[in-house]
Amino acid sequence: MAKQEIEITTGDGVCKASLLMPEGAPKAGIILYMDIHGPRQSLEDMCARLAGEGYGVLLPDLFYRLGDYERFEVKTAMATEETRTIMLGRLGATTQAMTIADTGAFLEALSSHGMDGKAGVVGYCMGGARALNAAAAYPDRIAAAASFHGGNLANDAPDSPHRGADSMKARIYVGAAGVDSSFPPEQAGVLAQALRAAEVDHAIENYVGVDHGWCVPDNRAYNEAGAERHWKRLITFFDEALG
Repeated sequence: MAKQEIEITTGDGVCKASLLMPEGAPKAGIILYMDIHGPRQSLEDMCARLAGEGYGVLLPDLFYRLGDYERFEVKTAMATEETRTIMLGRLGATTQAMTIADTGAFLEALSSHGMDGKAGVVGYCMGGARALNAAAAYPDRIAAAASFHGGNLANDAPDSPHRGADSMKARIYVGAAGVDSSFPPEQAGVLAQALRAAEVDHAIENYVGVDHGWCVPDNRAYNEAGAERHWKRLITFFDEALG
């Protein structure tokens, strides 16, 4: 496995990203959309695990428009009002539309590194909705899109991912925390109905007994058994859709 630090030119500037490549030719390219804590070692380790399965994996910094922003301790960042407000402000300043536009440049970056065929996307937390919206925006390129503990996947917002179901050609997988106020059962029902009506190949799975953030090793909600279950689902999902 080899890692490169690259810069991707977008319509709004330059996005720094990590690119992790397998030994030998990659099966396909994958974009990993970060959680609200931003790119860091734990997410790079997750990319490395996918690279070990034969995929080239791109981890872009979706907050690049904010410049050299301050990083906070992951386990405590959402526990204080001050840091929570800052982080939610970053999320609000980085819209779905921005990430959708950036994804065109991300896909071009994969192509420039030899991965110009069908691509996969996976997102965690804030990245979950972005992965699904990317699938709707780039249906001829993205063949598999997964969301884990993604929030607001079927709400009243105009950029809610369920509204793009008719445009999706990808296979969709959604892994939801057992109890998660950002993706309650009523949203799961609305999303399932939209995907079913659009005849999208999909699965929505409830991970009972885990909390929002359970997949990411440095998150305070990390659950090893739940995370390994997520890995089995994700790798099988990508192998079936891309491999």
